[in-house]
Parts: sequence; structure tokens; C-alpha cells
Amino acid sequence: MNMSAIIKLTVSMALFGSIGFFTVHTGVPATELVFVRCICATLFLGGMWLITGGHKTEIWDKKEIFQTIICGVFIVLNWVFLFKAFEEMSISIAISIYNLAPIFVLILGAIFLKEKMTIQALVATITCFIGSIFIIGLNNFVSFSEFMQSGFVWALLSAVFYALTMLTSKTITKLSSYALTYIQTTVGIVILLPFIDFSLFESLTTSNWFYILGTGFIHTGFVYYLFFDSIRSLSTILVSVLVFVDPVVAILLDMLLLDFMPSFMQTMGILLIFAGIFYTIYIPKKKRLKQEVPL
Repeated sequence: MNMSAIIKLTVSMALFGSIGFFTVHTGVPATELVFVRCICATLFLGGMWLITGGHKTEIWDKKEIFQTIICGVFIVLNWVFLFKAFEEMSISIAISIYNLAPIFVLILGAIFLKEKMTIQALVATITCFIGSIFIIGLNNFVSFSEFMQSGFVWALLSAVFYALTMLTSKTITKLSSYALTYIQTTVGIVILLPFIDFSLFESLTTSNWFYILGTGFIHTGFVYYLFFDSIRSLSTILVSVLVFVDPVVAILLDMLLLDFMPSFMQTMGILLIFAGIFYTIYIPKKKRLKQEVPL
């Protein structure tokens, strides 16, 4: 087990858990925020790429460049849909729905990457899924129409494109993490440029810019470097469970910074998620092999 990769992915997910708090303080709509994120990340990753000298030893493969561009499109759509969800519903609920992505990853990974599912992985993922359901709190919606208009569709779409991002990036092995994320954020700038209303940036405060640049350099540049540097070294199953760190951090930040107190069910959800993560990481390797069955 690659513990370094596990730590990097866990840190990236923990940092990403704070993105909702930052987003609601930026003062700009989803599309404009993603555009600035892409610019900040491109500058950060491009600078690190040059400083480390990675650009001199980069292995360029036409197939992987094409895959990276496609992955970049998935990332941009993932971000836009997630931020639109933040505009329509609470951070905790949006992040929890967003983190249903592992369910899509497991299904698509088994279909397209021929990865096998284990009983242990099923138990851990179902445990985390139930934990997320507890965090969401479906009792918040009194009717199906209200549920559909609450931002659920945007959050679900963000989860789908998040899953596609993870699966696509796992097939890219020659490009460095810097090159990978640099190309993807550059793609984001090109895609979003025609849709940006620059007048929205004229009345922003210093505080707004602090949160905007934070989402750009921290949540995009640094986090996505860690994310892509770790994901290629871990199995889809392990990645699917570790990403559940994200909603836990989102809930905790709501408690510490916004005086939010989770209900008993939400507390149980947090505990279930940690239990699923612990079970996936520390279960004996021999036991995993014995339990391996096709999905």
C-alpha cells in the first residue's frame, strides 16, 4: 500500500472540504469563479513545473495529451456544477451529494477498467454511502419537486463529472502531475473565456478577492496537484473511499466557523464515513485477496 499517496489524497480531500466556505464568500457566480480558479492554478502549476525542472524531462504522448484535454473538460464541468449547487443549497448537503461520486467510480471502473470489486470494498463503500445519506438529511425536502429544485441536479451532475475525472486521469501515466493539471486548467480558461462577464469583478472587496484567490491557488492549484499525483498510485476502490474525507471536513467547518451543530443522524454519518475509511486502509491484505469477487 502506497502510504505517501494515501496521505496526499487525504490532505487534498481535507482541503477541498473547505471550498464551500470559501465559495460563498467570493461574491461571484459559478462560471466566473471557475474561470479565476483555472487562471490561478495554471500560474501556480506552471511556475512549480518550471522551478522543479519537470518540463525538461516531460514525456509527451499524443494519446495522453488528448486524454488530458478530455479530462480537463470533465473537471471544468465538475467545478461549474458544484458551485451552482452551492448557490442553491447548503454547503453540507451539496458536498454530501457531490461525494456520491465513488458510487459512479466503482461502477464505471468495473465496466471500463475491468477492476474487480471485493466484499471488503463493497462493505466500506456502502458504509460511507449510508453515512453520506445521514449527512444529507432527506427529511429537509417535503416534496419531490422541491427536492429537484433545491440544487440536487447540479450536485449530482458534479458527482458524475467528478467520477469521470478520476477514471480518465487514472489512465494517464506518462505525463507528470504538473503537466497533467497545467494542461487541464489551461483547457478550462479556453472553454470558459467566451462566457465570462468581467463587469462582475469590478465591485469586489478585498475580502472577496482573498476567498477567490484562495479557491484558485489552494483549492485548485495545490489540491489538484496532490490529487492527481496520488490517484494514479492508488486503486479505484481505495480512492472511492478516501474521497469521503471531503464531506466530513465540510461538516466540521460548518460547526467551527458557522456555529452549525450537526444532528444525531449527521453525527452518525460522520462516524460511519470514518469507519469505512479505516476499514479500507487497515484490513489485512491477505483477507482482501480471499474476498475478491467480480462485480
